[in-house]
Amino acid sequence: MTQTRAARRLTVLATLLVALLSLVQPGRAHAAASLEEVTGFGSDPGALRMFRYVPAGLPAGRPVVVALHGCTQDAAGYGTGSGWLQLADRWGFSVVLPQQRSANNASNCFDWFQSGDIARGQGEAASIAQMVDRQLADVSGDAGRVYVTGLSAGGAMTAVMMAAYPEKFAAGGIAAGLPYGCAQAAGSPYVCMYVGATQTPQQWGDRVRAARPGYGGPWPTLTVFQGTADYTVKPVNMTDLMRQWTNVHGADQTADVSDTVAGYPHQVFRDPAGAVAVETYSITGMGHGQPVDPGSGGEQCGTAGAYLLDVGLCAAYRLGRAWGLG
Repeated sequence: MTQTRAARRLTVLATLLVALLSLVQPGRAHAAASLEEVTGFGSDPGALRMFRYVPAGLPAGRPVVVALHGCTQDAAGYGTGSGWLQLADRWGFSVVLPQQRSANNASNCFDWFQSGDIARGQGEAASIAQMVDRQLADVSGDAGRVYVTGLSAGGAMTAVMMAAYPEKFAAGGIAAGLPYGCAQAAGSPYVCMYVGATQTPQQWGDRVRAARPGYGGPWPTLTVFQGTADYTVKPVNMTDLMRQWTNVHGADQTADVSDTVAGYPHQVFRDPAGAVAVETYSITGMGHGQPVDPGSGGEQCGTAGAYLLDVGLCAAYRLGRAWGLG
């Protein structure tokens, strides 16, 4: 009888210990899940595929992050490599991962340079907007905490979504991307990528405002990551993104904060009310890709690979913290 009572006490203590550990160990609140494809999410005028990641046991009312892959990538590879799926488990949010089809673009680039794919209600932009609506409905997500981010062509498409559907997104994060309407302003996507377009901040801002006529705000805030040694999307494009979105927010183009993060130049541009409008990270010596920082540390995430560059700073982590996800 005494042995049985002692065994019961040990069982109770062990159960309590497991419960306490689950409270103090980060990432234990939401178990790992698997990527799933969603079909029938809308009329899909851009003929894209929709994938999503929902951590097991995710409660209602949680944020949604839309993560857009770069050229030659796919949803699964970008979601894992960038660190977004890892952070979804750690912090508790769902991820929508649109995927391009080779029938649309032979290099699997989102068509950020095609007028029919970047206008509200049309093409790929409309397909991605439909994915957001489907995800919010399926997981009872927080419509006020939807974020969009992407790399390269996915970064350019991030700017498209912020401009064409500003009411759907609280903020955007762009790695090695381009301003909205850049291909049209430059006369060619390649001129935009390699040289940039000659536009004033007002002209850049007007392109965004024309994408959603009559919209009075609020506009999404923007964070940009750009390698100084990127010869595919030249660093001038980060400057132009800053000019475009500070103008949209009614801010000037003089940084209110200039410091370093993980050793890299970092600037913050505030709107007239003092809120952050645009934030930039200039990654010294980095080529074309998404900054990652593989490892198990608190600020680390991502996996190094093609266009996923280990520079000691994980862009997804920095975005998640700026957006209040973790």
